[in-house]
Amino acid sequence: MKPIAYIRTDFPTKFGIPRQSGLVEGLTGLIRFEKEYRDKSAFRGIEDFSHLWLIWEFSLAEREGFSPTVRPPRLGGNTRVGVFASRSPFRPNPIGLSCVKLLRVFFDEKGPALLVSGIDMADNTPILDIKPYIPISDCRMDATGGYTELTKAQPPLSVDFPDDLLCLLPKDRREAIKEVLASDPRPAVERDDPERSFWLPFCGYDIRFHVFDGVLHVEELILLRSEHENERR
Repeated sequence: MKPIAYIRTDFPTKFGIPRQSGLVEGLTGLIRFEKEYRDKSAFRGIEDFSHLWLIWEFSLAEREGFSPTVRPPRLGGNTRVGVFASRSPFRPNPIGLSCVKLLRVFFDEKGPALLVSGIDMADNTPILDIKPYIPISDCRMDATGGYTELTKAQPPLSVDFPDDLLCLLPKDRREAIKEVLASDPRPAVERDDPERSFWLPFCGYDIRFHVFDGVLHVEELILLRSEHENERR
């Protein structure tokens, strides 16, 4: 297999990316296609679907060898389950699956592009295939969720994001990053030290924060590059 497209997002690294698609609907991505897949006829009818399945490569997941068990964040990062009972990026074949909302289909001098929301992918993630989400078959109301039903989702954190720092980000990214921070992007096994600061690269900035007593405090933003890529806006 080879990539048919790449998605542009605001996450240059894995840190901070939602653990599943659709958790933060405000996060958007722009899918740009490789030259051989830019035929307009390949997209005929796609605008009639509200959601799409993206099949993609965990291009930033690097691990040598095969581990039959992983530690899902939903279980606190300490309990192991079988890799095939998880959505861990560390798999025999590093393939991801995401359901995203299709916001817009357009064609310009760079060829066809899809603007989607609810993403959970890093910038420049290779897309291997795209399929329409079909509610009559893809939505199973009687489905069970395994261990995800046995553990309570952590309540969202309160986010203290000073206005003078928040205003540095584009207006259309502010609510999305606050949702990302409220979901507590820290690794589950590293949440015991209230004085530790973390850095989350997002939208051209490094966002430094710490969490204390259920409140995430944003401390500073440092520009990562002179000009953020604005292609998706």
